[in-house]
Amino acid sequence: MTADPLVRHFRQVLIWPLQLMPMPGAGLMGQQWQAMQALARQGSPWQPRPTEFHGDPAAFQERHYREFVTFLPYVQRFLYGEGGSECTDAASAGKSPLHVFRRTDVQRVRVTLADGAPIELQVAHIDLYFFFDLDIAILAFEVMGGDEPLSRVQDLLYRFGRAYPAQWDDDGSASNCPRRVEWLDADGVELAVSDYEARSEYLSHMGTWRAPRMAAHWDWLLQPMALHHSEDGGGVRYRQLEYHRMPLMAYLAVDDPFALSEEQFYRLGMVTRPSEGLPHSTRIYQEFLRDCCFERFWSPDRSDAAASTRMLCNGYAFVVVGMHGNPFFANALTGVLGQFRHQYFLLTLIAHFHKAVLLLFSERLAGALARLNVHDPLSVRLFKRETRILMAVFLRFTQRYWFREVSNQLVADKLFVMLRHHLDTQALFDEVRESMQRMNQYLENDDLRRQADTVVRLTVVTILGLIGTTATGFLGMNIFDLAAEPGWKRFLYFMAALVPTSALTFYTLLKSRGLSEFLDSVSDERVPWRWRIKAFLGIWKRRRRASDQRAP
Repeated sequence: MTADPLVRHFRQVLIWPLQLMPMPGAGLMGQQWQAMQALARQGSPWQPRPTEFHGDPAAFQERHYREFVTFLPYVQRFLYGEGGSECTDAASAGKSPLHVFRRTDVQRVRVTLADGAPIELQVAHIDLYFFFDLDIAILAFEVMGGDEPLSRVQDLLYRFGRAYPAQWDDDGSASNCPRRVEWLDADGVELAVSDYEARSEYLSHMGTWRAPRMAAHWDWLLQPMALHHSEDGGGVRYRQLEYHRMPLMAYLAVDDPFALSEEQFYRLGMVTRPSEGLPHSTRIYQEFLRDCCFERFWSPDRSDAAASTRMLCNGYAFVVVGMHGNPFFANALTGVLGQFRHQYFLLTLIAHFHKAVLLLFSERLAGALARLNVHDPLSVRLFKRETRILMAVFLRFTQRYWFREVSNQLVADKLFVMLRHHLDTQALFDEVRESMQRMNQYLENDDLRRQADTVVRLTVVTILGLIGTTATGFLGMNIFDLAAEPGWKRFLYFMAALVPTSALTFYTLLKSRGLSEFLDSVSDERVPWRWRIKAFLGIWKRRRRASDQRAP
């Protein structure tokens, strides 16, 4: 049997992307952070988090400096903004488009796993990230603990980040979820508790709203934000965007990482249940070694502390395993632990942010097409308006947020490439961009069609008006000599000519389609006269609308 080593120190960071619903009357995307600021002034537990650049410059720490210089300049401006800018607009290039809120009332978490034994964890931070111009928020929840068997840590990683249960076991407990999760304050007082076992409530909510219900402790944590598919009140509403398992990061420090089996590394990297034996074929395991393991600092044959750090990344999870006794690995300021909580966290945040935004665009495009009714002019106008807004926002996203590279440092660059590869964000980006281009082509073709139809109608009116203009203006003569008449009589003559002329013009526009077909037949020498007469009589034939011609 494989030994179950102790994890001396571990951290788990949940990264939960959420889709925000448009604010009523806002007219723009990504304005929910302003509502959160207003709620913060009213006593909301979510308060704006000051950045490291808001303090005393003399107290600026090296770990923040190292974090900053890890990224390329355009990524630095995205994450931190620019100092010394005279711009005051939140949309300006001098301001960071990130708006971060933090709550500090939850200090500890008690998680009861499937074996019935609780694990009490300390909360490092709970942050909520908003992004200017985009209806996306990301919850970052970091907990830490230590001196737990590896199997229990594996089980915690597997079960903790569940937004709602996927199914229930025969005994009524939620499959793959913790038995109980409790948010605690600094004194150990319970603030909120999970309700994974409330099967009937989840089923009833699904039957009513056709959408999953969030577990009670997660729903409480996000308040005053409210689940969109619910009766809860709240100006900032959210909905689930991805799978119910939240993406995660994990840091594990053990006494001897070289003693861990390949099966244990596989289960850590893929975040599966702890058990004996590899669950898949050797080919699957070889793919894991090739695609998910970053082994620049891992060399078991050397048994050297400097080569005892292994990084595992499958897109959904990023896990770092190393030696607890190695000062560099355990250093929370400049070592691997500090990099994990800062540089690697931001890498993972950006990658999942990219995927969340692209999924948002894909969902909005599908929704716009689903609401389009080509037989309803109002629906067509709303579709054009929404599409143009999405195209403008996508263009700003491409210029402001979309990064193929974030760092020239080898490790950071390689990890970001692995994250992009596993999340498949490039293919998703290409798909969304192609959809945008197709919809833009549709709008341009529709505008050209309408312009051509307008030109045809105006041409018909001009041709028919030319007959009257030529007849009344022949050689510039005046048919009636009204110069000597009083003004009121000339005005009556003017109105007597204006009213029927206007009526004739509008009537010509009304019949312009039929007149256009008649003129086409007259100009075509190959059309026999009987067809021309039929086209002339067809001018006054009532045309049924396309909506009337549809089958009942």
